[in-house]
Amino acid sequence: MSVFNISGSPHVHSVMTTKKIMWGVVLAMIPALLVSIYFFGINALVLTLVSVASCLFFEWIIQKYLLKGDLSTLTDGSAVITGMLLAFNVPSSLPLWLIILGALVSIGVGKMTFGGLGKNPFNPALVGRVFLFLSFPTDMAMSAWPKPTPLFGGSSVVDALTGPTTLSIIKQGGDLPSVMDMFVGNVGGSFGEISAIAIIIGGIYMLCRKIISWHIPVSFLGSAFVFALILHLINPTEYVSPIYHLLAGGMMLGAVFMATDMVTSPITHKGQIIFGCGCGILTIVFRCFGPMPEGVSFAILIMNGVTPLINKFVKTDKFGYKK
Repeated sequence: MSVFNISGSPHVHSVMTTKKIMWGVVLAMIPALLVSIYFFGINALVLTLVSVASCLFFEWIIQKYLLKGDLSTLTDGSAVITGMLLAFNVPSSLPLWLIILGALVSIGVGKMTFGGLGKNPFNPALVGRVFLFLSFPTDMAMSAWPKPTPLFGGSSVVDALTGPTTLSIIKQGGDLPSVMDMFVGNVGGSFGEISAIAIIIGGIYMLCRKIISWHIPVSFLGSAFVFALILHLINPTEYVSPIYHLLAGGMMLGAVFMATDMVTSPITHKGQIIFGCGCGILTIVFRCFGPMPEGVSFAILIMNGVTPLINKFVKTDKFGYKK
């Protein structure tokens, strides 16, 4: 009797295996990790390592004792990506027990509850991040996070001061940092999202390796830019330049590394553009009209939930169908 093994999507024949894709994403995140270590010191590295180790542990224990599934998934790199992205979305001062709890929610609730890789409808790292943000608002508050203190700048990263992030300044008013500081990463915020240039380098690498396509990042950032520009032109004193929205907070990180998750985003290029535009517009809506300064995580999770509808109404051509 023939035995057929049914696995989760994507079902694509290619030299790029799931394992190669996942580890390619991990490699693409290294520049952002290095910049975060430079500006926030050893805390950024420790939080990342603890987050990754926790994600691997929780996936192993759930896979072995609850799902009784294939333990080879531990080496495919997906849990490592979840751990790194979760760490990238928190302040460098976050207590270690909270990042471990976030890893448990990311893997246990966001991923393994649905059967593991390829079956989760929502980005696991964002599930963990939003859980921490809603459950522990003081530790995850975006108003007073550690200020960057370059390792070679003469300041002590251990005794680093706290201050407002760019997004909280945009929300509450005040003197914004320079565009160059935001581009390089010399600003407060989640330590993995501060440097636009590091994230862009990782994005270019993934585009060249064909790990991702341009459709989601470009439509995400483009729609956010256009919407923010319209608001700025209507009332420049109330709404800041769209450049600040693109470089501040998790906009770049979300557009390049989280919204492009192939499991939780649409299949077709047209669907990906719709998905990216939805993410960009919702992000600006949350930032400009909502009570919180950030909105990337909520925007992507909402569009993750809409993805099945997008796939239903924006379909690929049937095999053998001729236009």
